[in-house]
Amino acid sequence: MPLHRRAAFAALALLASLDASAHAILTDSTPKANGSVPAGHVALVLKYNSKIDQARSRLLLIASDKSETPLAITADAKKPNELDSSADLKPGSYVIRWQALALDGHITRGDLPFTVTTAP
Repeated sequence: MPLHRRAAFAALALLASLDASAHAILTDSTPKANGSVPAGHVALVLKYNSKIDQARSRLLLIASDKSETPLAITADAKKPNELDSSADLKPGSYVIRWQALALDGHITRGDLPFTVTTAP
């Protein structure tokens, strides 16, 4: 392969890797995706691979009856890669619809389905 083509290919690969690393990717959560938690006061924690603009990100709780409740995000400078919230939940199926804004301005979105079971 000629040198100029190798250089162009390397430049494209570098740009692609920079763009991919700029997006906030959900790496862990409480509750886990498709997991379950007991009814009551539930801590909601979404962890990402990069720092998040907590003030401009969003969490929306969707219940099985399709009702939607915006969730307040707890700002925590010690956990800049998390979106934390909590809610009092009854048994049923839920989805957390999240929108995370990485500090570089890239937005990612997703859904986190989970089930709330009867408290022991």
